[in-house]
Amino acid sequence: MEEGYVKTSVEQGIATVTFHHPKSNSLPGAVLSALAGQITHAGNNKEVRVIILRSDGDKAFCAGASFDELTAITTQQEGLTFFNGFALVINAIRTVPCLVLGRVQAKAVGGGVGLAAAVDVCYAHDSAAMRLSELAIGIGPFVVGPAVERKVGTSAFALMSSTPAAWRSAQWAEQKGLYAACFPTVAELDAAVSAHARELAGYSPEAMADLKRVLWRGTGDWGTLLPERAAVSGRLVLSAFTREAIAEFKRKAAGR
Repeated sequence: MEEGYVKTSVEQGIATVTFHHPKSNSLPGAVLSALAGQITHAGNNKEVRVIILRSDGDKAFCAGASFDELTAITTQQEGLTFFNGFALVINAIRTVPCLVLGRVQAKAVGGGVGLAAAVDVCYAHDSAAMRLSELAIGIGPFVVGPAVERKVGTSAFALMSSTPAAWRSAQWAEQKGLYAACFPTVAELDAAVSAHARELAGYSPEAMADLKRVLWRGTGDWGTLLPERAAVSGRLVLSAFTREAIAEFKRKAAGR
């Protein structure tokens, strides 16, 4: 990929999947596709007992969908294809037969919140505030919504979705169950993630595969539900409201 990357390392039964993009770890289609593919590949590796999902850098865990790619969408099919990238990542996390741990070292926006919600257990830094910003640009958290709602509940999801400019603190996310625990330093965050991963790597893979199925009970329709939601976003992203909202955001960002 010309911009951004996804890389996976495996050590002592622990697969670490790391993504990065120079624009605040935003997610263009190529990064989304690579994420889904590498998570699936790691989950199918018999040597892997647990997966850690993380991003590089310290400014943002994930800024969500790439605005450059959103503005390049010209048809509903292109929109569906792009937003389905988020569906593929969430469904990859959901269907691999091992647990996936999340490491959120900084702020998460939009699709980044979806990634944090989709992992089985997520640990965060105290600075890892989050917001679902989609409504502000004329779309909505349709694809990531089921994962977020599953973790925080319908009431909290409704609040997050309908207040797209409002940041929710890491402590708020912990209280709602999205984060398992928050830590004041990155070193403590990494130590917690590493300790949990090492613990899981020592357990029965068969038992963990069965536990995974229990934890995700009731999500069997996500293979069709999330692509259907992607089609909604793919239609809305072509609206004049969304075009102007993204252009205004980019103008403000350029003026900083």
